[in-house]
Order: sequence, then C-alpha cells, then structure tokens
Amino acid sequence: MSYSEKTRDLYLSQLADIRNGGIFKEERFIHSSQAADIEVEFPSGSDLKKVINMCSNNYLGLSSHPDVIKAAHEGLESRGYGMSSVRFICGTQDIHRELENKVTEFLGTEDTILFPSCMDANAGVFEAILTSEDIMISDRLVHASIIDGMRLCSAQHDTFKHSSMEHLEEKLLLHSNKRLKLVITDGVFSMDGDTAKLDQMARLCEKYDALLLVDDSHATGFIGRTGRGTHELCNVMGRIDIITTTFGKALGGASGGCVSGRKEIVEMCRQKARPYLFSNTIAPVIVSGVLKVFDILSASTERRDKLEKNAAFWRKGLKDAGFILKEGNTPIVPVMLFNAKLSQDFSKELFNEGIYAIGFFFPVVPNGQARIRTQISAGHEIHHLEAALEKFIKVGKKLGILGLTKDQIIEKFGL
Repeated sequence: MSYSEKTRDLYLSQLADIRNGGIFKEERFIHSSQAADIEVEFPSGSDLKKVINMCSNNYLGLSSHPDVIKAAHEGLESRGYGMSSVRFICGTQDIHRELENKVTEFLGTEDTILFPSCMDANAGVFEAILTSEDIMISDRLVHASIIDGMRLCSAQHDTFKHSSMEHLEEKLLLHSNKRLKLVITDGVFSMDGDTAKLDQMARLCEKYDALLLVDDSHATGFIGRTGRGTHELCNVMGRIDIITTTFGKALGGASGGCVSGRKEIVEMCRQKARPYLFSNTIAPVIVSGVLKVFDILSASTERRDKLEKNAAFWRKGLKDAGFILKEGNTPIVPVMLFNAKLSQDFSKELFNEGIYAIGFFFPVVPNGQARIRTQISAGHEIHHLEAALEKFIKVGKKLGILGLTKDQIIEKFGL
C-alpha cells in the first residue's frame, strides 16, 4: 500500500515529539449545550463531569438562548436545511441579504458580504482587493486566519511591532510608493485580550493614504458602548475601510462570518473572493438564528453591560489573589504560567475541581508564553465566578505559583 510503515513511523515519531514536549492537545467532549454549566467527558470514555465553563467564546450567553433556538427552528422549517450551492449560482435566499443589511446597519458600514466563516472571509478578502503592486502591513500579533489569508495574496507583506504606532508610521513612510497600502490588525487580540489603538491607526492611515482592515471577531456584539465593536470603542465608526468578523462567537456561536465596509471592496469580494465563489452559503438555519441575535442586541445593551461587570469582577479577583495577568479591558483574561506543562497541569487540576479552562501553549502562543486563557460570559452569574475564583486560588496554592513573579515561575518550572 502507498501508506507504508516508514511513513506511519515518521508521523508517530513527530506525534511522540509533540507529546514529549508537553504541547500535545487533547479534546474534551461536551455532552450538553454551550452554557456556563456544561457536562464534559474527559478523558475519552470517562464518566461525565459537570463543570463551570470558563473558556468559551460565548461572550453574550446567546449560544443556547431560547429565542435564538426558536428562530433557528423557524428558519429550518421555512427555508430548509441547506442551500447545496454557492451564492452566485442558486445559493442566495432573501434572508441572506436581510442579514447582510442588518450587519451593515449594526456596524455602521456601507455594505456587507457573508462568508462561511471569518477564516474564509480573511482567506478571501486580501486576494480579492490587492495585487503584487500593493503592500499589506500587519500587526505582529494578528490572528492565524489573517496570516493564512495574507499568504494567499500576491501583495507584498510587512509587519509592525505590536500596537506600536511609531513603528507603523515608519512602515507607512517606507512603503509610500506602493499603489495601495493596507494596514491590518485585530480589534481585540484573542490571546492577550488587549485592544488595537484604532483611533491612532485611523489617523495614520488617513495621513498616509492607506486602507485599514480590522478583524473584530472578539469584539462584535459586546465591545463599545452599544456593542458595535472596537471601532465604536475608539470612536472611529465610519473611518474603518474593512471589518471582518464572525457569527461564531458572541453572535450566537454557530458559524459564519463576513466582510463589511466600503461598497466597492465588498463588491470586489463578491466578484473575486474564492471562499465566497467556491464554498456553500451559510445554512438558512444559522442565518435565521443570527437575525434573531441582532434583534436581541438592538433591543437592549443589558447583556454587554452584564458582561462588562462580570469581566471586571473576575479580573480583580484573580489579580488580588496573586496571579499574573495580561493587562486589558475585555472579557479575555489570560492567566500567565509561561511553562507549557504547567499550563496543562493547571488545567487538569481545575477540571478535577469542576472548572473547565484550557491551557494554551506553543504553537497557539509563542514559546514561553503558556497560559490559561479565561473568557467571561454574560451567561455567568456571580456564583459561577465566585466558585471558579475559589478553585483557581486552590489550584494556584497547590502548584505553588500564587504571588510569584514571572522570573520566579520560570526558575521553578522552566520554559
């Protein structure tokens, strides 16, 4: 057979190296809907354990909201299960355009185009609007899907130091002769939880005649006064040329994404973006659910307000207990452990205590930056957060890290 024992041994050896290096990733199986309390099977074949979920992207607690589920059922009944086609052939329903219009209104842009995911949006947008005469200038910590999308594009690529506006300005000056300049950033950086300086970036882009793209996947629905995103937080609505975002996090947590922004750029994506032209349309059941999500968000800011309070409570509790945190003002609160094995041990100890939070390590984060990334939800009640905080402190004491500095943790556990 073509798959020889030599080939098998090659992969087995690589997998053994990953495991021995302490960076092997294991999946847990959830036997319930996504919520603050979930039932998890881990390891595989074990009894179910009820745990508090502290690491979900379900920021607004809408993944299992009864009104969203009801709307999805109604969409299933009225528009069917799937479209079995791409948009320009026979994959467009009236509700797809309705959702595009709602996203446009919510984000304050000119037009919107739906994609199967935000990863597909990021995979399609650069190639559709740029050529080899152009330059992409990205923050060095942009999401992996942006990096993959840029690799598919013939435009030249350069980077600037994370959130350094001085370095960005240097790069804009350096590439002043390019046909088009596109500055690229996350709105909220998903691993660290900090936000882009969009007000300063917008000013620089206007000064040097550059376009500005923001991936706002970890912001849409809950960052900013009314949850529009980081462009609302930074008071630059209408000044961002391209926003990519997802429906798979705060906006119901299913799947789907979009490119929203200038009309001409959106139209270029309709004509040329390969994931749009060659991938099936978002399923009607998902479109119907997301439409209901936007109705909920437009009616009240109650959920984003609750999320903001929950995140502040959680961050203060961890900091007062002696954990090292990444600074930020979002529901993403990374507890820094620096050592990959320590992050996995910490996660397993938490699970034993009824808390579900995953250790992040290379290649998800750089070597030496291992952590437990906690994510707060409007679905959490204070009793969830108090219980989780108690267990975090218990495990921190057991592993002997509370109150230690970064250097002390590295000295004790290594990198």
